[in-house]
Amino acid sequence: MDWMQTVDGYCERLGPGYWVEPLNAVTNAAFLIAAAVMWRRTEGIAIGRLLCVILAVIGVGSYLFHTHATRWAELADVLPILAFILTYVFAASRDFLGLRPWVAGVAVLAFFPYAAATVPLFAMIPGLGSSAGYAPVPVLILFYAWLLRHRALATARGLTTGACILVVSLTFRTLDGPLCGALPFGTHFLWHVLNSLMLGWMLQVHARHIRGQGLAGPGRMGETEAGRGQHP
Repeated sequence: MDWMQTVDGYCERLGPGYWVEPLNAVTNAAFLIAAAVMWRRTEGIAIGRLLCVILAVIGVGSYLFHTHATRWAELADVLPILAFILTYVFAASRDFLGLRPWVAGVAVLAFFPYAAATVPLFAMIPGLGSSAGYAPVPVLILFYAWLLRHRALATARGLTTGACILVVSLTFRTLDGPLCGALPFGTHFLWHVLNSLMLGWMLQVHARHIRGQGLAGPGRMGETEAGRGQHP
């Protein structure tokens, strides 16, 4: 593969220049802002802090992609997103479901066959395009919310909210090409803004659960469930 090959996949890009996607580039600051906000709110939660670092790297990688627009920059954009998904799957499996770390690790590995099986199905939806690669994620989030509906109601609701934000975000990502004629700057920048909000929210949901604020309340799982979430 030619890592210096240019990539032109967004409405805002009209040429090979560095600064021809100003909105798509600048809105990546939203990831850095979200990471900074959540860094303070995840104090004492090691995996939460790790997710904050990955969130900031997502912003940097996406900035590189929307300025350099090359294959190597595309990789810098995609890999941090994958790292965030896998790390959150581990955290959700361990801290939300109370699974042992090695079982949570198996859940992380299971994401790959899950994605391999579902992405082609989403790709069959007309107009979804490259967004099909992300479409399995809100479904997975909703699955975790369903599992938690009785044991940690607030966390389940928080995850559902996160999945809904991601669906709206994916909608704007998908509409970037179709609306290009009417909106020359496209809608991809809204994917950045909403995605940073969604990822920051998902970190908030995790932090609240760890601190015992995501439970269904006394008489459901009580302090026992809160204790199971106290992992570093």
